[in-house]
Amino acid sequence: MRRTAPLNLIICLIGLCLVVMGMVPTATAEPLDNEMEDVKKALVELKRDLVILEEDLLFPASSQVAVFLSMDVGEFFQLDAVTLKINGKQVAHHLYTEKQVDALYRGGVQKLFIGNVRQGKNRVTAFFTGRGPSGRDYRRAASVDFDKTFEPAFVELAITDSSARYQPDFHAAVAN
Repeated sequence: MRRTAPLNLIICLIGLCLVVMGMVPTATAEPLDNEMEDVKKALVELKRDLVILEEDLLFPASSQVAVFLSMDVGEFFQLDAVTLKINGKQVAHHLYTEKQVDALYRGGVQKLFIGNVRQGKNRVTAFFTGRGPSGRDYRRAASVDFDKTFEPAFVELAITDSSARYQPDFHAAVAN
């Protein structure tokens, strides 16, 4: 119920602005336009603050874990999908379009998951599905164990090419 109060406030402000716009003569439209722009900016800032507050409430630092995916060149592996499990429970699954894979090749980093885990020992396992060398179907996994403390935990999943072995390498690392 608390979350709807700011939303109702925003709706009321927008409604009030629309009413004022219809009631004011056109001679004073320019100052009103400036006021509307100020109100719009204030609404955008309020929305940003609400999103940050909501994230802090839903994912407190004491239990927060975020998982990110990055790739390099991609000569030996064409990514199709990633399935993410934390402590044996599937928490995310993502199918990739060509544009998304291209963005990862160009240095993009995707946030696969943000959520809560218990403090203590945890395990993140990612299953990568795609096309490997010679166009063959390829499915590999990468796992990492970590101790969750009161600080947020960040897990990086990386797919790199190993030109020495002509195979893709899948790595998982934790940064606290």
